[in-house]
Order: sequence, then C-alpha cells, then structure tokens
Amino acid sequence: MLELYGETADDWWEVEALFDLCFAPGREALSSYRLRDGAPPVKGLSLVARDDGGALGGAIRYWPVRVGGAGALLLGPVAVHPTRQGEGLGGFLIRESLQRAADAGWTRVMLVGDAPYYGRFGFARLDGVRMPPPTNPARVLGRALAPGAWDGISGEVTRAA
Repeated sequence: MLELYGETADDWWEVEALFDLCFAPGREALSSYRLRDGAPPVKGLSLVARDDGGALGGAIRYWPVRVGGAGALLLGPVAVHPTRQGEGLGGFLIRESLQRAADAGWTRVMLVGDAPYYGRFGFARLDGVRMPPPTNPARVLGRALAPGAWDGISGEVTRAA
C-alpha cells in the first residue's frame, strides 16, 4: 500500500535520484528547469508516494510561474520508480495533486508534455502561451482548475516573483 506525503527537504535528494533514474541525462537543460531555478517547489502539492517500508515509489512537483503576468502552476516532473510502473501510480499522483491544487485555490496548471497522455487528465494545448525556447509549442498544455481560468491568458511563461 502506498501513501502520499508532502515532499520535505529530507526527501529532496531521493526524489532527485528518482528523476535521474526515470529521465534522460541532461534533463536539467530543458527550458522548464530554467523556470524552476532558485524557486522552491510548492508545498502541499509536491508529493512523494512511499510504501509501508518507506521506499519511494513516485513523486510529483509543482512550481509557481507567471503567464503573461497571471499566476499559474507548472507541473513537473512526475516520475514513478520502474519497479512500480504499470500500477496507475503516475495517474494517481496527477489526479490527487490537481485536486489538492484546486482545494488550495489555484485556478490554472500548465506543463510541457505529451498531449495524448496528459489529455486524459483534462490538459489541452495552450495557444498563445510561450515557454522559453527551445520548447515545442504543441507540447505546452494547460488545465483550468476553475471555469474559464485560462480564458484570455497568453504570453511568456516566467518565474514567479
């Protein structure tokens, strides 16, 4: 049985090791990482999944950003340990964290990812929202956590002040 916990400072390096295991070398060169530099992940939304023995099964992080001056959450990365893949843990992390974000009053979430995968969680392409290069615009996706939250929102994605 896996339990979700808010990520703490004590989890940081173990979560980083999981991301290193699950993603290609050089992941930190991606444009989304430039938006994360110097900013802590959002407490209460950045989660770890641990089994009864304390082993890390998965993790998800969120970061505060601005889109054309409006506040938003940047989801990512999300990763599941190879020994736990195929159990639905990634989807559980995404759904649970999105619900927590909505409950905390966040109204919009974005990410850079595959539309076929993230579409099942309500994400769709964000036209007019520009990530730092070299991001493929077709991979910039968003989800409104409140009706109309993305209406009229466009522009550059920048770090939250």
